[in-house]
Parts: sequence; structure tokens; C-alpha cells
Amino acid sequence: MPRGPLSMEHIKNDEAVMTEHLHNPKLDEHPASNAEKDPANWVSGNEPITGAQASYLATLCEEAGMELPTGDLTKADASRRIDDLKAKLGRE
Repeated sequence: MPRGPLSMEHIKNDEAVMTEHLHNPKLDEHPASNAEKDPANWVSGNEPITGAQASYLATLCEEAGMELPTGDLTKADASRRIDDLKAKLGRE
């Protein structure tokens, strides 16, 4: 149904009504979020290290003056080592 011209007051009222109904769940706090799950509990924790993890681990090892770990690392192993190195370098 077409409406007639709106005054600024109508526009402000319409915007206020629209804003009240819009909710962005990404802005909510999630204290029980699983975003920081213990790597030991990851479903994919036993899969091979990812390229991104390997690259970041190499960078952190270099900055910390440590040797890059040898052998086959899992995603969970890499995550734990990355967290340890970040803590050592004061990047938490």
C-alpha cells in the first residue's frame, strides 16, 4: 500500500521501530562459547597440522629463537605449541 510523503518525524519513528527489531547475535557475549575449546577435545585434533598453523608456528619459533618442531604434528599439537610460544613471547 503506497504511503504519502513522510516527515522527518515519521522517518525517525520508523527507524526507531526498525532498530528495535533488529538484533545481531554476533554482538552478544557468549561466555559458554566453544570458540576456545581445549585442543585435546577437538574432533579434528588428530588431523595433520594445517598450512596456516605450520606457517604461524615457524614464525613464532623464529621470533622466540627456538627450533621448529620436527616430526608429524597434529592440529591439536600445533595449537598447544602456538599457545605456549605466544605466552612466552607475551602475545596472549
